[in-house]
Amino acid sequence: MKKTSVMRKLYNSRIFWMIIAVLASLSLWIYVIGQETQEYKQTFRGVKVELVGEDILLNSRNMVVTDLSTSTVTVEVSGPRRVVGSWSADDLTAQVDVSKLTQSAFTSLQYSIKFPDGKDTSGVRTTSKTPETVNFMVSAQTKKVIPVAGSFEGRVADGFTAEAPEFEPSTITVFGPESYLKGISRAWVEFGSAEINSTYSVDIGYMLQDENGEECSTTGLSFSDDTVRATLRLLAVKEIPLDVDRIYAAGASSANTMISIEPSSITLAGDTSILSGINRISLATIDFSDFESTFREEYKIIYSDGLKNLSGITEATVSIEVVGLETRSFAVPKSNMSCINQTDGYSPEILSDSLIVKMRGPKEQIEQLRSENIHVVADLKDFNTSVGQYMPSVRIMADGFPEVGEIGDYTISIVIRKD
Repeated sequence: MKKTSVMRKLYNSRIFWMIIAVLASLSLWIYVIGQETQEYKQTFRGVKVELVGEDILLNSRNMVVTDLSTSTVTVEVSGPRRVVGSWSADDLTAQVDVSKLTQSAFTSLQYSIKFPDGKDTSGVRTTSKTPETVNFMVSAQTKKVIPVAGSFEGRVADGFTAEAPEFEPSTITVFGPESYLKGISRAWVEFGSAEINSTYSVDIGYMLQDENGEECSTTGLSFSDDTVRATLRLLAVKEIPLDVDRIYAAGASSANTMISIEPSSITLAGDTSILSGINRISLATIDFSDFESTFREEYKIIYSDGLKNLSGITEATVSIEVVGLETRSFAVPKSNMSCINQTDGYSPEILSDSLIVKMRGPKEQIEQLRSENIHVVADLKDFNTSVGQYMPSVRIMADGFPEVGEIGDYTISIVIRKD
């Protein structure tokens, strides 16, 4: 009874249970510590291979590493469970030091495993590696300048035309081993997707292509530029009629002349601000007193600088026919010749006895016209104080016959003397 009483008091004692709890915690701590410090092995697959000293190899020897035999390795690591057990393959790196290489050759080097920073790795070691070495090629780096080309993948709105795409820069310099550069022909750009009605520009990347348009790999290469500025310039398109300026004379008018121009129009492309102000192109000024009944001549088509001729036609033929008029020649006597606007103190004398002039007009007026109705006038206002014999141009006037006029240009012979 006495022993049972003592045990009951012990079980009911707070101090007893506190001692039991302390002993249990201590035992658990000793167990955990033992587990964490226990030697532990773990295999890590897919550890990334990292080249160290590539910049030294390139900058001091102009050499680059290509054709790595593998980009990842498998390693087995031993160490305290609390350290090694907390890692994954992404926490490790397989480092290959290439900084001391000096020759272009196929090379095989061992690698070292870099453990995570901030951890006590004094008890950690690498127990196995697969593969044990990394193979690669060390090559001299060279460069190649390739043109930039490309295409617009969108749609040009109606009423506009696009010039060839422009790229800035127009060339790309590619750096890498000569064997990698050999097949590269150009940098190809595809840009745009929607409909456009104004000049379009975009910064965009490119792909490398060979001479057959097949894409080339960019592995082991570097570039002078990673993107280019692609621009598609749009020009407004407008059909412009061709025309001539007219000086109607000698009975010719819009009612009795037929004018044809071949071609009748051309299509121009250019800036909207320029094209909007052009509604016709005048090929020439036609004086209807320069020909009798028909006229035919070719003229250069001249338009503003900055415009493009989409038709490709550079000359046009103008044909004119005067209908419903008659032409007759008249001998104008000296008595119907005169001079005007002579300088004071100077006297002109007409030497010509007569002048044959060709007159054109409606038939009924030509039939009534007589030589005495025709007057020849020489205007001497530009002769000033000239003296001697001259052949001034003259105007022909048919008094009382307003629809009749001369065909061609005429002169008379005069002498000017000082009074």
